[in-house]
Amino acid sequence: MDKEKVLNLAKLARIEIGDKEAGSLSGEFKIILDYVSEVRGAGIKNKESGIKSKKEFLVRNVMREDAEPHESGLYTKQILEQAPAMEGGYLKVKKIL
Repeated sequence: MDKEKVLNLAKLARIEIGDKEAGSLSGEFKIILDYVSEVRGAGIKNKESGIKSKKEFLVRNVMREDAEPHESGLYTKQILEQAPAMEGGYLKVKKIL
């Protein structure tokens, strides 16, 4: 990856970098991209060498029944006592809109 592509990538990412840093990053990107190409090019010589099938690598969800760890409202009073500001039984927060 040449310096111009690094500068363009930085511009797209809205990151300000100088020419010297772009040159340095260009070399680092080249090393990374060469390694990725090498990994992609690596072939599997023996498919029967204990490599798991694609299906075995799929992520699966572990489901559980919903359960409440404690009674609803058990800690509400204690939590509200630690709030920085209250008004009319509600938490008072800074307006953002």
